[in-house]
Amino acid sequence: MTINTKAVSILLVDDDEINNFISVKLIKKTLLNTEISTCLNGKFAIEQLVEIQGKNPDSLPDYILLDINMPIMNGWEFLEEYQRLNIDPNGKSKIYIISSSVFNNDINKAKSYSLVKDFISKPLSVDKIKEVLNLAQTN
Repeated sequence: MTINTKAVSILLVDDDEINNFISVKLIKKTLLNTEISTCLNGKFAIEQLVEIQGKNPDSLPDYILLDINMPIMNGWEFLEEYQRLNIDPNGKSKIYIISSSVFNNDINKAKSYSLVKDFISKPLSVDKIKEVLNLAQTN
């Protein structure tokens, strides 16, 4: 268990509500001081991020955990829109793709985005969360 002084903010973008519930529990178990918000598709996430960007860019999330396959706006469309709108010009948010996809083309496509730090296979686990947070703290 990691105790952090400053709250770590995480935006979880995934259309699977059960998966979100479990992921939130795991993240809170791994990292005590965490603010987690969830969006069920990329469109809602973009709208939320644009609103934050307009009010206080410093409060953009530290991490965005992004699923690929979602209705309305999928992960790839989210990344395109995120870049197009230049939501985070200072690169505050670290974006990780979380997906149950095991296709190499998805993994390679994720790594082709400079915004994407890494590709994480679902389901999330305490070890995977620690790995992401440790990776991100060194970047």
